[in-house]
Amino acid sequence: MEISTILSRIVRELLFWLAWIIIPFTVEIIPSVRSYFIVVRKRMKDRRKQRKESDYYLPEITLAIPIYNSADTLEACLQSLYYSDYPRELMDVLLINNGSVDNSFEVYSNCLVEMKDLPMHWLNSGQGKAKALNMAIFNSQGKYVIHVDSDGKLHRKAIKNIVKRFEKSPDVDCLTGVVLTDMEIIEQTDDFFLRVVRRCEFFEYCQSFLAGRNYESERDRLYTVAGAFSAFRKSALMKSQLYNILTVSEDTQFTFQLRTLFDKGIRLCENAFFIVDPIDSLSRLYTQRQRWQRGEIEVSHMFLQDDLHILRDFFRNFMIRVLLYDHTFAFPRMIWYFAIIFLVFINYPMWLVIGSVIAIYLLYVLSVYLSYKNVHAYLVDVDDVKEYYRSRRSILWLLPLYNFAVFWMRLAGIINSIKRTGSWKTFTPEEEWASFKEVVSNDFMTITDLRKGIIKGIHNE
Repeated sequence: MEISTILSRIVRELLFWLAWIIIPFTVEIIPSVRSYFIVVRKRMKDRRKQRKESDYYLPEITLAIPIYNSADTLEACLQSLYYSDYPRELMDVLLINNGSVDNSFEVYSNCLVEMKDLPMHWLNSGQGKAKALNMAIFNSQGKYVIHVDSDGKLHRKAIKNIVKRFEKSPDVDCLTGVVLTDMEIIEQTDDFFLRVVRRCEFFEYCQSFLAGRNYESERDRLYTVAGAFSAFRKSALMKSQLYNILTVSEDTQFTFQLRTLFDKGIRLCENAFFIVDPIDSLSRLYTQRQRWQRGEIEVSHMFLQDDLHILRDFFRNFMIRVLLYDHTFAFPRMIWYFAIIFLVFINYPMWLVIGSVIAIYLLYVLSVYLSYKNVHAYLVDVDDVKEYYRSRRSILWLLPLYNFAVFWMRLAGIINSIKRTGSWKTFTPEEEWASFKEVVSNDFMTITDLRKGIIKGIHNE
């Protein structure tokens, strides 16, 4: 074989591998490996702080719970407060109804009788979660205000751990808790496929909070607090512009407020857990991720539209990097995913294409395994969650596929945010398909009518 042929083949193979791995390596795999070591360092630092921990006192707090058709879940939510290890006499629970049409108030009335020593108050606000939370802020009495969704349950130590973190960190004005899905409901799922999806979702939440947001918190780059479970100093809330009612992601908008307008410290409280129901269908997962993506775009537009200088601020402003990763880089990633279809048509050996896909998939598995190790170490105080997480670790092999599916859902959210106005009502996959068929049908009819018109014109001549 001639030297020129050998060199040509080497260059060709080198270009193939560089082109094939550059996107997953630079956008996903390398950042995940880097975050692993940063979170490991944080764990070691946290252990040293725990050994030096000083006493703290327990102040009065306000718990704000927006209510919207919450009859099925409200009692369990309130029971989690009642059986918390935080003193009940120091809790002021505000339930803010924002347009319920079910018997949520009846459930609340029954809980008043059953939980007499838990101070609770029912308020009515305008429709919308943002309005409900704003009313709670104005009516709050505690030193700290904790926002909790009505469709979840707090871990017994969650409230005290949140307050404890605030008392130890005077420079922090906002904390987000860790949101996980309910393990019992997951394992009671009869449908095998849905049970696997729910397990993947559980692992996604674990790694999103205890690896991803843990890393962001350590680097002071937390992009958003969890709307389902977040806490604030009352003094910081009263200086803010309150929750914005013009976006579907009021939690992200409020996070941006505190960070950009007031330079407030925002951190994750990694030992405060809130349990929510798992996703009930793929359609629900699809609409949820689209709404999250739309909210991120809306809030980014609010705060960055007048001062968006990518080249100047790429390394200085982490929000711009997140925006590029989640949106701008989404389209080359999409092209990269489709590129594999065409490789076999341009004389690349099938074994090379298949082998490269397997190699990259294994790298994705490695990246989620590193996150798994960090998450497992942070589940010390919740033995049941830790054991469940450990016993279901085989899901790590499927997690890259799940993340791949979620990527396309979020991409749909980006596209839909361009052509539709913001709304909590997001199209399901079935509605998207029906809309697509309608557009195709209308376009086809237009072409058919145009063709008939041309033929008619020709005959008339």
